[in-house]
Amino acid sequence: MTLPTTLPRITEYQHWLQASRGLRFDTYDELWRWSTTDLRAFWQSIWDWFDIESPTPHRTVLEAELMPGARWFPGAQVNYARQVLRHADAAHAAGHPAIVFQNERLAAPVEVSWPELRRQVGCFAARLREAGVAPGDRVGAVLPNAPQTVVAFLAAASLGAVWSVCSPDMGPVAVLDRFRQITPRVLVAVDGQVWGGVAHDRRPVLREVLAGLPSVQHLVLLADVDTSARGADFAAPGRQGHDFDDWVAGDPGAYLHDWQPVWLPFDHPLWVVYSSGTTGLPKPIVHGHGGIVLEMLKGGALHNDVRPTVGSGERFHWFSTTGWIMWNAQLGALLGGTTICLYDGNPAGSAAAHDWGLLWRFAGAAGVTWFGAGAAYFASCMKAHVEPMQVADLSRLRAIGSTGSPLADEAYQWIWDHCPKVDGHDIWLNPISGGTDFAGAFVAGDRALPVIQGEMQCRCLGAAVEAWNEDGRPLMNEVGELVCTKPMPSMPLYFWGDEGHKRYLESYFDMFPGVWRHGDWIRLVPHPDIGATGAVIYGRSDATINRHGVRMGTAELYRAVEVQPEVLDSLVVDLEYLGRESWMPLFVVLREGLVLDDALVQRLKQAIRQALSARHVPNDIFQVPAIPRTLSGKKMELPVKKLLMGAAPEAVFHRDAMANAGCVDWFVQLAQRRAQGHAGG
Repeated sequence: MTLPTTLPRITEYQHWLQASRGLRFDTYDELWRWSTTDLRAFWQSIWDWFDIESPTPHRTVLEAELMPGARWFPGAQVNYARQVLRHADAAHAAGHPAIVFQNERLAAPVEVSWPELRRQVGCFAARLREAGVAPGDRVGAVLPNAPQTVVAFLAAASLGAVWSVCSPDMGPVAVLDRFRQITPRVLVAVDGQVWGGVAHDRRPVLREVLAGLPSVQHLVLLADVDTSARGADFAAPGRQGHDFDDWVAGDPGAYLHDWQPVWLPFDHPLWVVYSSGTTGLPKPIVHGHGGIVLEMLKGGALHNDVRPTVGSGERFHWFSTTGWIMWNAQLGALLGGTTICLYDGNPAGSAAAHDWGLLWRFAGAAGVTWFGAGAAYFASCMKAHVEPMQVADLSRLRAIGSTGSPLADEAYQWIWDHCPKVDGHDIWLNPISGGTDFAGAFVAGDRALPVIQGEMQCRCLGAAVEAWNEDGRPLMNEVGELVCTKPMPSMPLYFWGDEGHKRYLESYFDMFPGVWRHGDWIRLVPHPDIGATGAVIYGRSDATINRHGVRMGTAELYRAVEVQPEVLDSLVVDLEYLGRESWMPLFVVLREGLVLDDALVQRLKQAIRQALSARHVPNDIFQVPAIPRTLSGKKMELPVKKLLMGAAPEAVFHRDAMANAGCVDWFVQLAQRRAQGHAGG
């Protein structure tokens, strides 16, 4: 049976606002407008409703309403790990685990209890402290979507160390592009990865990474694929090697008396995540403990309607690798005392099986009540004619979430037709859209509102989201730039190593000073009959690659391609269409006399796969006479992207402002062939 019907948590919050504050809102839009015009009152209400603990009071909620540079809750002290572990005793007493986990090698899910999670976190934290890790030191990780990664993260956070993780499928170039910027003192890494039924030994990659990170003084090895692997194998002058199992063995009380996570200033750095632009290295985005705690509690409870497991039986799953911000978001459910369900592996199983029913069976076996994944996953299930309710017992499932790219209209209907009914109605479908940049959502759901096919239900509380034209004029029911006009607590503290905040300002505030431009196309859809404003996202308004929800800067791909001796120049664009799969073509200029043959195509694809990941391999590679460039030498990625999406050539290419206008004709011809259905996509 499905979970019993309860009031949506956002409705409970509104009732509390009326009882405790005397605030009554007749429509969602009224509530949203209050939350974005009286920021101090709204965020104080979030602090109070979730009963955030601090040993010291905050002097004010927000010192100044500005972006960037807003300072929230000065004087307060928090700790992400403390907020998670405060739920341990009550949840365990009620018989609920903290984590349910399965990977490709496990025949059935296994559980990690709350006391065991707390014990391992305490032990790992003690070992970090013994290694000299202090608040502000960086702990890097190359780890899978597994309980050990949760333990290592919470241990680092508990001490005030700054966490940063990469997925094990990332190549050494991608890992080093990230970790060289933050110079971690400790690196926690897995020996290998099983993906699609194939075991991949990642120790050679790990050795390359370590060779490029002289800052690492301690390597902690998780022996997962080869249980005989030892951290001592990676010891070197100035670097010690340790085994993960040793770091979680024993009783933390033997190392730390009455161990508890330390209290930290509200804006103490929690983690570094990476969001790539079109040039330069990935942006090392620093978020703070307090801002992330508030944003993830708000988003999880009010917009995802996720409940504490005690009293509800809630079990939350969002399929992700550790390289996607949705991994962080999935862990965020622990902040509210909700059991999380992790699956590590290929969601389609082995290459031979191509089994898109695998995650649904995991959901059934794990008792998942809330199931999230990237939009591409649901599209794949639809195309593979998966019947979720025939392959698994999904009787406890009550909600479906989607993100990463726009969810096609037909995918909405497929989910409603093929997932369980809840109390006789279509299952609640909650597509969301936000970003790594602020670790949250700008537009999401409200279970109290109807779901309209093709739309997200509402703008998130506290997020002053608008659609603007190029002149900064707000639009309604027209496509414009997604902007946020007011600060939010989870917006970046800064970029690591960004002197004078130059890159931070260029990334979000170059077009509209003092207003966050996110880089997505959005259309806001008013629904006065239901008192809410829906939203449709149309993909990126810049040239960033967004493959299956994982953003990667084009500069990273260029480094992998242009190091090849045959390649002189290159350009890549990722075309996203509402309701269609993305198509990513790569254009290359080769040395004189060379021709792009099948062998070279395969070598280029392999180079990208090794340096970045398999998901970033282009769909097609074309040889071109030249790459369009501006007079200042910049690659014209966005004009090429717009041209291939159907824009008129004269609207996107200003030939008198180009260094090589003659090469445009080749791309125009490709666009014409695409329009006639003869080339890619």
